[in-house]
Amino acid sequence: MALLAGYAPAGSLVDPPGSSVVVAAVAWLEGTLLGSVATIVAVLAVSAIGFMMLAGRVNIRYGLTVILGSFILFGASTIVAGLLSSLSGTDRVASSTAPEAPPPMVAPPATPPPPANRDPYAGASVPSR
Repeated sequence: MALLAGYAPAGSLVDPPGSSVVVAAVAWLEGTLLGSVATIVAVLAVSAIGFMMLAGRVNIRYGLTVILGSFILFGASTIVAGLLSSLSGTDRVASSTAPEAPPPMVAPPATPPPPANRDPYAGASVPSR
């Protein structure tokens, strides 16, 4: 009985010890695919396709497919949240993306004006007679 008193379970059965590595890898992959690098690549792709469409080198249908694919890729979480809220009848989009109120703006204290008889050259090394 004393042997079991010092036993503390390491984790739950729902979250096995090795799953945190998998979760971390999926989070890294999501951050990479939707992060700043992916945003830069998508902006460059859309601009390159746009210039090629203007030059007449790319079919407009193909160009619109690239642009629509970028919108779907970066808007996937919002699209899924909207579909889930329409299916369940609750408004998950408004509750999950509600911005917090900004802190009140406080004006810095005003600096006092300089004295009226201020001489910028006072104390300069000018010989006096």
